[in-house]
Amino acid sequence: MANVLSDAKRRQVETLGRLGWTLRRIQRETHVRRETASAYLKAAGIDVRGRGGAKPKPATSGEVITDSAPAKTATREPVITDSGPTTSPTASACEPHRELITRGLDDGRTAMSIWQELIDKHGFAARYASVQRFVRTLAGERSPEARVVIATRPGEESQVDYGDGPMVRDAKTGKYRRTRLFLLTLAHSRKAVRLLTWKSSTKIWAQLHEQAFRRLGGATATVVLDNLREGVLQPDVYDPLLNPLYRDVLAHYGVVALPCRVRDPDRKGKVESGIAHTQKALRGLRFESLDDAQAWLDHWDERWASTRIHGTTKRQVAAMFADERPHLRPLPVEPFRYYTFGERVVHLDGFVEVAGAYYAPSPGWIGRTVHVQWNEQHVRLIDPKTGALLREHLVADRGRHRMRLEDQPSRTPPEVTALLARAHGIGRATGAIADAIYAEHRQVGVRRVIGLCALGKRHGVLAVERAAQIALDAGAPTYRAVKTYLERNPSPPIALRQVDPLIRELSQYRDLVCRITEGETS
Repeated sequence: MANVLSDAKRRQVETLGRLGWTLRRIQRETHVRRETASAYLKAAGIDVRGRGGAKPKPATSGEVITDSAPAKTATREPVITDSGPTTSPTASACEPHRELITRGLDDGRTAMSIWQELIDKHGFAARYASVQRFVRTLAGERSPEARVVIATRPGEESQVDYGDGPMVRDAKTGKYRRTRLFLLTLAHSRKAVRLLTWKSSTKIWAQLHEQAFRRLGGATATVVLDNLREGVLQPDVYDPLLNPLYRDVLAHYGVVALPCRVRDPDRKGKVESGIAHTQKALRGLRFESLDDAQAWLDHWDERWASTRIHGTTKRQVAAMFADERPHLRPLPVEPFRYYTFGERVVHLDGFVEVAGAYYAPSPGWIGRTVHVQWNEQHVRLIDPKTGALLREHLVADRGRHRMRLEDQPSRTPPEVTALLARAHGIGRATGAIADAIYAEHRQVGVRRVIGLCALGKRHGVLAVERAAQIALDAGAPTYRAVKTYLERNPSPPIALRQVDPLIRELSQYRDLVCRITEGETS
């Protein structure tokens, strides 16, 4: 049943119709729906101007004219009832779902995603064109913008990026959290792999690539990405510095990374478009777990995204992927073995610390920085400039040291000599213990000598020297023995109220010495 207009509103619509206004313009000015305005104009015998301002064409059907009056135009006459004119009996099939469609448009969803939801949940039987026409009547038409299309060969390129995923309830907090949407799109066929994750890191970023390659059944020759930290450490147009873990994962699958220019997202416009397409389908949806969200996304990809006719290629995505799949690179037999990486400075003893254990690079690296990679089995020390492998060691227990026999120094380094002289400066017994530690453990014992000297700052040189003498008398010339004695027999600290009288007394003696000296000289 159409809306019943007041007399003032009806006269306004009829006046604008006689002036030749289109229904769209009348709707904008009077806020009266075009269907209602058309019915009132036809009831008043006023010609209705269609879209674009064109008047309706005369009827072309083989109707029999029984009088000499001019033929009437092929327009439907409104049905006049006591409550006013009614809508056409051939109204849109979307009219019963007007509220749902309007809410979807307000959320930013597309006509395609709305049509898919109507079919899945509401048993909608009409075609997509019906929803498309109905959406145009509500939202108006938008002219598309021109885009540059980059053609690629099958299996040549894929594009990756992150986007905002749906809201999913966090099992720990019980609240909804925004997830991250990872998308890898094949540049030729537009086949995409969509994965959800709570957070991102270098390892997660690399693992998502590996999962995407496994789902596709192969890898492309190149991967185009932006300059996010998980993939690119230092952006550069000609020689970007890639994240080591990400670079090694791609090398394991025979893939080369091609970072985009900074602030140039159009280079990977296919994955950008895919993220926008996915986000519009997910908009307004919430899930109780990440597995539920991923299952919904996989179903949507299989049912709708892969079976759609792509607007650029004019072919079905699944059919194009079937042609591209034989051109993908074969996957390796074993998955990539992930590792942790970082930077370490080579200590005075020639070792670097990794997870509580100590590992030595080749000689000549004391005080310099090396790159370190480690996993459950091996520790690798790498030259940061050339990327050459300096040394590779098996993982040691906490507190243990690893050094090759040929890397042990044949003479005492100057830095160690200065350290031993520092220990002798504390006292004779402390120096003797430092010499004994270095003579027995060599480079491994340098850290213990450093700790022995550090005890002098904490407990005082007199207390350390006394503890060292006791350790020598007991036949235990070790850092552990000296430290244990000092912890069990701490020297009482001097209070501040005791320090001030001493300072005043020393000042008096100093003044006395100065007066005596002056008297002797005079």
